[in-house]
Amino acid sequence: MKSSILGLSALLLAASPTALWAAATERLSIVSNGEIVGSIEAVTENGKTALDYRVDNNGRGPKHHVEIVNGPGGVPVSWSIKGTSLMGGAVEESYVFADGKARWKSQADAGEISSATPPLYVVNDENPWANYVYARVAMAKPGGRVAVLPGGEISVTPVREMTIGEGKAAVPVKIMRVTGVQLRPSYVMLDRKGGYFASFGDGGIAIRAGYEAAAGQLRKLGSELEGQRVRDLGKALAHRFDTPVRIRNVRVFDPRTGALSPLSTVVVMRDVVTQVLPGDGGPPPADQTVIEGEGGTVYPGLHDMHAHMSLESGLYYLAAGVTSARDMGNNNSFLLDLLPRLDSGEIAGPRVVPAGFLEGRSPYSARNGFIPETLDEALKDVRWYADRGYAEIKIYNSMNPDWVKPMAAEAHRLGLGVSGHVPAFDTPDRVIEDGYDAIAHINQLMLGWILDPKEDTRTPLRLTAMARGADLDLKSERVQKTVRLMQSHKVALDTTVGLLEQLMLSRAGEVQVGQRDFLSHMPIGFQRYRKRSFVQIKSPADDQAYQKGFAKTLETIGMLHKAGVTLLPGTDEGTGFSALRELELYVQAGMTPAQALRAGTLGSEEFLKRTDRLGVIERGKLADLVLVPGDPTQDISAIRQPRMVMRGGVVYFPSEIHAALGVKPFTTPPSLKAAAPADPQADGGDPGFGEDLDLDHDH
Repeated sequence: MKSSILGLSALLLAASPTALWAAATERLSIVSNGEIVGSIEAVTENGKTALDYRVDNNGRGPKHHVEIVNGPGGVPVSWSIKGTSLMGGAVEESYVFADGKARWKSQADAGEISSATPPLYVVNDENPWANYVYARVAMAKPGGRVAVLPGGEISVTPVREMTIGEGKAAVPVKIMRVTGVQLRPSYVMLDRKGGYFASFGDGGIAIRAGYEAAAGQLRKLGSELEGQRVRDLGKALAHRFDTPVRIRNVRVFDPRTGALSPLSTVVVMRDVVTQVLPGDGGPPPADQTVIEGEGGTVYPGLHDMHAHMSLESGLYYLAAGVTSARDMGNNNSFLLDLLPRLDSGEIAGPRVVPAGFLEGRSPYSARNGFIPETLDEALKDVRWYADRGYAEIKIYNSMNPDWVKPMAAEAHRLGLGVSGHVPAFDTPDRVIEDGYDAIAHINQLMLGWILDPKEDTRTPLRLTAMARGADLDLKSERVQKTVRLMQSHKVALDTTVGLLEQLMLSRAGEVQVGQRDFLSHMPIGFQRYRKRSFVQIKSPADDQAYQKGFAKTLETIGMLHKAGVTLLPGTDEGTGFSALRELELYVQAGMTPAQALRAGTLGSEEFLKRTDRLGVIERGKLADLVLVPGDPTQDISAIRQPRMVMRGGVVYFPSEIHAALGVKPFTTPPSLKAAAPADPQADGGDPGFGEDLDLDHDH
């Protein structure tokens, strides 16, 4: 690998500045689920690159004009980024190195340092081209590693060489893995001259124009490369025991009563809880593995009831104590490949319940699952999901409202649940009466009370309009009619209120309250991205509207909880940290900590209809559980400090997971004492007895 880095970096360094930076126009397409949703056009001349980047996907996407001046070794001495962000917020970022000083200003931060040589700056409002720049610079450094501004380090590793295309169109490429910017790596493909051919991974697929047909190949390649990385990590981080595991001196949370037990001992064998004993359980047998709980709390594994699984998100979820997730829309082939790997333990992650994504065709269509052109196609797609064991279907923004009722009827006939957004120009009341079992997102519910029926929720308006919610009267007949329908039809709501907090309360340069406990532990690119504004704040009145609108969102959750509506904590994200924040926000909305914890454990399992196996810690249940110090029934924020997580009897230590993923750990693991070696005569028979049985079984 080292020689590959040196070989490619030598090629880059040997190229004359004229050859490397000769006038050239490069065009790349942004591809999602087989469709072009954006583009990059870059013109490079005399060491300067000007590029335009735009994405239109799911009614949103960044639009940037970027100018880069390249210095010695291709290290930028100037970046300028102007345009709009994912949700339409203004973007204006600058970086300049001159006279031995590096100065930068972005939504996230501003700073200045002295340096003898130009450092590598990590932009706040990035695009796929930035990963190409990072890879090119890091490859020329010893070991493929480079310190970056405003902090941290980027590393680049060669992972494969291959050819894309055939005949005269064939392009030999080197694939480099770039880590240290975001939570997940990105992969950059370089041609023989070191030029940018493609990138994929965190942020989708960008590929040289004319080669869009290879996007599916790149998606599969990304799954393969990341799959191997994640498999290796999962294998190294999973602690499996052939002996009983005895977790001593813990208080067990019972979500049925909301109370903690006296000090107890939980015993697990393989994937099942075999005993919950009073006290410390007495002297532990020498042939059992012992974990000391030190008076901490053990509760059932948490749930993310609005997830979109990726290969990498499984480890982040486990590190947060999330052992079950409801996937609410994904690439179908990817998810069907991932599910058995999660079930077998080949890929570390939560138990996943899939929902089949169904979207209507429009200029705003999201590119997940199926986009049927007719009702007959939609019903066929419902049957496709049923045949493959999906638990429910999810209906999205652009779906024809008149199709919802027959789609829901077909799903119910086949034993599937029905959930989703409220399609544009539809209403929460109608989708409930048409057959929804759950509505996705608190804003999708509240927009039915806030918007004019003619307003289009396929655009970012479905989020930004929540600023109008400040004056919403929750006692009004319009609101209470919907609540009564939810009660009578037993319709749940997966809230994702933490996502609204991120969007509505984001302010440039600030760290939100819900992220202060963890953001400084994260990679630099992730930190900076979270310290920016995702909505346009043009005046103090705008700021107050979003503040009051979010407060009304919490008030709505409290009202729904009192009305007995089932609330499902979900995130629409994959870090795991947001699942913890969701429960904290439930408490702010008026739940007790025990009620919030119940929603994240047994309440979610009641909706998933798996309470025969999961949701509580008792003899015979599957061993999905979390150990934290402190008492989360008194302070829900105690769930932010998991020391040990068990998923099906396999033990994970969050501190080990975070260290392996480039995240500064938050806790230390509990004391663990391994079982003594087994006595070969323990069964009272011939030491070879077990071997004979195995041989007979093999025959």
